[in-house]
Amino acid sequence: MRSGLRIVFVMDPVDTVIVDEDTTFALMLEAQNRGHRADFCTYRNVGLKDGRPFASVRRATLQRDPDAPVVLADPETVDLAEVDAVFIRKDPPFDADYLWLTLILERLRGATLVLNDPRGLRDANEKLYACHFPALMPPTLVSADATAIKAFMEEVGGKAVIKPVDGHGGAGIFALVEGDKNVNAAIETVTAEGRRVAMVQAYLPEVALGDKRILLMAGAPLGAILRVPRGDDLRSNIHVGGTVEATALDAADQRIIEAVAPRLGADGLHFVGLDVIGGRLTEVNVTSPTGIQQMSRLGGSNCEARVIEWIETRESVNP
Repeated sequence: MRSGLRIVFVMDPVDTVIVDEDTTFALMLEAQNRGHRADFCTYRNVGLKDGRPFASVRRATLQRDPDAPVVLADPETVDLAEVDAVFIRKDPPFDADYLWLTLILERLRGATLVLNDPRGLRDANEKLYACHFPALMPPTLVSADATAIKAFMEEVGGKAVIKPVDGHGGAGIFALVEGDKNVNAAIETVTAEGRRVAMVQAYLPEVALGDKRILLMAGAPLGAILRVPRGDDLRSNIHVGGTVEATALDAADQRIIEAVAPRLGADGLHFVGLDVIGGRLTEVNVTSPTGIQQMSRLGGSNCEARVIEWIETRESVNP
């Protein structure tokens, strides 16, 4: 186990941090508590000079003070090949800026551990990645064609859920119900009138009981939480009003984990959040999975410690 590591967290501005909810804050605080240095920067602070990735970072001091959770030191420029790890924690969407960030950090391959792997992040759209495992998913269609989408609705019993493939945080998700006069408008909105593909899945009535978030570290489960939607909303995302309850992994969850873990490992996707409804895999979150603080509190364990421990014991960098 290595001590005194320097870990650079590429994240959103610190004024977005919510002390009792933010996963990145919890990971940085745990790193600090274990004697490591946690450096802060945003994607705008990362660049290349003569082909070498660098960043303008600020050493972070973490404290559970809602008014000043992250105190930053003066900026300094660091050669990222000389730090121990870079943890990409920029929130989605995976847009052009996210793409440029991964292309720059790709240059660290063989020099510095980057998680999740930049190449893996580029290949793993959070909606479409689950389609590697169709047997684990609800019936699913990916299409921009309104006729095909409505035909799929009929195939799955007249009720489905449509969402943009680049969506996040529950944005742009609609229920499609046969006979509802808003069906055409919802399809047009999500597909940009047929110009963008959308993901359409059979409606799972178990969603009313909750959407299970399972966090994995190097393919091993850290735990799970159940995000329960409000009575007037289809979505269970916490920031749109979903509540969080304790839950346990069941046999269906274990089958999903065993099936997806080898592929995640091969793609360098180490810290991952799986979304499961009614024993069916719906999404694979790889850009900035959340929920670790709620999981630690409800499960009575320090899940973030296991993430930092993995970095401490990591013997090799991205192959």
